[in-house]
Amino acid sequence: MPHTAPIRTHRKPRRNAPKTALRAGVAGGVLSTIAVAGAAGTAHAEPVTETIEMPTLSADLSSTVAQSAQATQQIALTLQTRAQLQSQEDTAVKNAATAAKKAKSKAEAEAKAKAAAEAKKKAEEAARAKAAAAARASRSSVRTELASTSSNTTPTSSSSSSATGSAGAIVSFVEAHIGDAYVMGSTGPNAFDCSGLVQAAYRTVGVDLPRVSQDQSTAGTQVGLGNLQPGDILYWGSAGSAYHVAIYVGDGKFVGAQNPSSGVVEHDLSYDQPTGAVRVL
Repeated sequence: MPHTAPIRTHRKPRRNAPKTALRAGVAGGVLSTIAVAGAAGTAHAEPVTETIEMPTLSADLSSTVAQSAQATQQIALTLQTRAQLQSQEDTAVKNAATAAKKAKSKAEAEAKAKAAAEAKKKAEEAARAKAAAAARASRSSVRTELASTSSNTTPTSSSSSSATGSAGAIVSFVEAHIGDAYVMGSTGPNAFDCSGLVQAAYRTVGVDLPRVSQDQSTAGTQVGLGNLQPGDILYWGSAGSAYHVAIYVGDGKFVGAQNPSSGVVEHDLSYDQPTGAVRVL
């Protein structure tokens, strides 16, 4: 009867067995031992009493492979997630940089536009100031010239008491309203502005004059300040652009609605030398 080596397989394998390669080596060694023992038993066999533990390979090997595959899959998923997060972060940084660049360009454009607007405003203000100064200088020059001319000539006009006809009626009207109030835009009966008083005075003799000073300064024939007659219209400023008018009443005097603080008053020509005069009658 041939002798065979008894192999006990009833013991459970250890849970902390070595890795797959070590287990395969153990299994190979066991199988080799069995083969050698079988061959020897056929020729001249002796009893083999040594017991060799052979681990069960199938369950642990499957579990180890599954765990290794799961770990590999988890690592791959982690790397993929990190790559996605890095891509999102790079995109966010790029978008932020683009937005910052656009904001900077917009701010620079707005600053340039504001600076240009301020420069334009300052230039316009300077131009207006220059024009106003030139206008004042021009008026001053004209007044100085007229004052010089009038100082060398004496108005050849009669006094208000000797004014007759339509001129006398105009003079009487304005003298009767001396002391009335000055109200811008008013034409009487108890308050006037400068052109409103002149218009009302001429209306008493049936002459309908324009309403404003600019038009009244060209409503008749231009006369020199050295040849004035009662009833002539005096104006300040240039003809067609006058800013004030009054009535010459004779004796080197005029009556006009001067300003809100003075009202309708009588003054000598030297008080405020007019620029020119027109004769309507």
